[in-house]
Amino acid sequence: MPHTPPTPDSLGPVITGQGVHFSLVSEHATAVELCLFDSPASEKESQRILLTKSADSVWRVHVPNLKAGCLYGYRVHGPYRPAEGHRFNPAKLLLDPYAKALGRAMQWHEALWSVPPGTEDQSDQPPDTQDSAPYAPLGKVIDSAFAWENDRPPAIPWHDTVIYETHVKGMTQQHPGIPENLRGTYAGFASEPVIEHLTRLGVTAVELLPVHQIADEYHLYKNGLNNYWGYNPLLWFAPDMRFSRRNISDPLTEFKQMVRTFHQAGIEVILDMVFNHTAESNLNGPTLSFRGIDNTLYYRRDPAGHYLNFTGCGNTLNLEHPRVRQLVLDALHYWVDEMHVDGFRLDLAVTVGRGRESFEPEGVFFKSIQEDPALSKVKWIAEPWDLGPEGYQLSHFPNGWAEWNDQYRQTVRQFWRGDAHQAGPLIRRVSGSRDLFGSKNRPVHSTLNYVTSHDGLTLEDGVTYEHKHNEANGENNEDGSNGNESCNYGVEGPSDDPALNALRRQHKRNLMATLLLSAGTPMISGGDEIGRTQKGNNNAYCQDNPISWFDWHLNEEQKHFLEFTCSLIQLRKTHSFNRAAFEWFDAGGAAIDPQGPEPADTLFLECLITPAAKEKSPALLILWNRGESDADFTLPGAPRTWQVWLDTAQTHSVDEPSSEKPLKIRRVPGRSLTVFIAGTIPVPSGNRD
Repeated sequence: MPHTPPTPDSLGPVITGQGVHFSLVSEHATAVELCLFDSPASEKESQRILLTKSADSVWRVHVPNLKAGCLYGYRVHGPYRPAEGHRFNPAKLLLDPYAKALGRAMQWHEALWSVPPGTEDQSDQPPDTQDSAPYAPLGKVIDSAFAWENDRPPAIPWHDTVIYETHVKGMTQQHPGIPENLRGTYAGFASEPVIEHLTRLGVTAVELLPVHQIADEYHLYKNGLNNYWGYNPLLWFAPDMRFSRRNISDPLTEFKQMVRTFHQAGIEVILDMVFNHTAESNLNGPTLSFRGIDNTLYYRRDPAGHYLNFTGCGNTLNLEHPRVRQLVLDALHYWVDEMHVDGFRLDLAVTVGRGRESFEPEGVFFKSIQEDPALSKVKWIAEPWDLGPEGYQLSHFPNGWAEWNDQYRQTVRQFWRGDAHQAGPLIRRVSGSRDLFGSKNRPVHSTLNYVTSHDGLTLEDGVTYEHKHNEANGENNEDGSNGNESCNYGVEGPSDDPALNALRRQHKRNLMATLLLSAGTPMISGGDEIGRTQKGNNNAYCQDNPISWFDWHLNEEQKHFLEFTCSLIQLRKTHSFNRAAFEWFDAGGAAIDPQGPEPADTLFLECLITPAAKEKSPALLILWNRGESDADFTLPGAPRTWQVWLDTAQTHSVDEPSSEKPLKIRRVPGRSLTVFIAGTIPVPSGNRD
């Protein structure tokens, strides 16, 4: 991969032959002091060194004889005029946004706030003068040298990509095959049992929930919880030390070893990055970094000086400013050039593309990525919404991006739940959502299809609960979505009824089969393939415990479902769904025009998937019966032999022999789908028209 070594002109700490060069961006500061600490236990800095401001608003200093491992922070002086947006306070020690490692974690204390916590009107409040140095997080200067040993990215084409969204700790914390000292770490995630599981499953990429350094929210700290998911960024350049077995000493090397191991297994590493807000929250949040460095530069504000909250997290990063945009692009470059990751999923990605007035898909941020020699070559995935005005932008991102398609998720869940008027939507979603992406000449892989993700009910819980059960989050079950499109089949929660459990397992097979037999890019939520449950919690962001962790003690039914999922992915690898033609029919074999009038509210659909001319794989036929009763289907097309490859009404894949005569009628059990693989029967010459 291309890699440009840092120079003294680079922002952040840079090790030189004579010492360390430090730099910090602040347009409105009047003075900046570098503060050096002797150890993580130090309550006060051992040195304060003044930086010099250049014409480009970058404050710089070179400290001779300094080496990797030193701990540091900043004190930034300037006006404290909240009504104008300025909140400089040199009593607060600040973290460098460009720090490559965290040298000391934050300790919650009232000194971290610039005004007393909970103050409503801050415009007339004087700044708090308590020194936050004993409690503030510290940056750490690191030497990033690493022997990559000819590491090469797998470079999986989009049309062959199958994504597995997961959590480093959650997947490994309870795995009996991983040594205890490695569980929950980057090293544990790169261990043989995890690699073997993912390779057996057949996925081509892992999409990791945030692994950049985060901080917990104050309300979680008060409730004895922590931010397990990690969508609360403190540093964008530093691997989160929560997942390092070496803790503060060397998470960087451990992360690189993990990436190298995945590449050797042919699996890409995609990171979920959060650039829409920071861990400083709203004006009642702590002052840890950006607010004290230059509040008016880093955050979007309304004319009254209040934060614009397009994220629901209290603040919105101001990517309209060139320096903030540079910070984000530099962080992305760091993960690609230095850490060798293969792509990014951007959380609330509409926020990063907002201009002064609205979302700008042709704006500077996206053009910067498209024109960059390194960033343009990795995978880009958008969560295509935020909470701001006109925040829902599905299918509006630039060409080359994939987008989480929540309409796919909703349609597939509702179709199999038995909701009315879902035949037409299912046809469009399974065929690649061309109604959304095709009109903009976007390739079919642009729709990232999923039926579950980290946010919401797991697949197991989606057939077990109709209501969220988030009491453990400490928010009176008021958090999380109320729209789950789930079905419990008459009993809320687990049941001992064998018939009910069999129906639930069949519904899971329907959902997983639909996902992996659709055109687009499929994403599996980690643990769904082994029946992971969160006991009905659909917002387990703060559950760093067995509610969220994978349980690897599988019963026979869970093992069967794992094999079922593996077989579907293998079928997908031998049939190029993204280059195939999808033809739709009703149960009588009559063609349905996806571009025509909305089909009747039918319970039955047939889909003939014909490979592209150059493909060698045979055609597939899928029969969908979402009704409760068995139904007969008339098979469409020329005379063929049809081999039943899969029947979701059965626990295992079916291996029926091909018929000696063309099949004309097939009975499909209720609430199931059947998949055929086709072969052509030569038609006698006397029967030709």
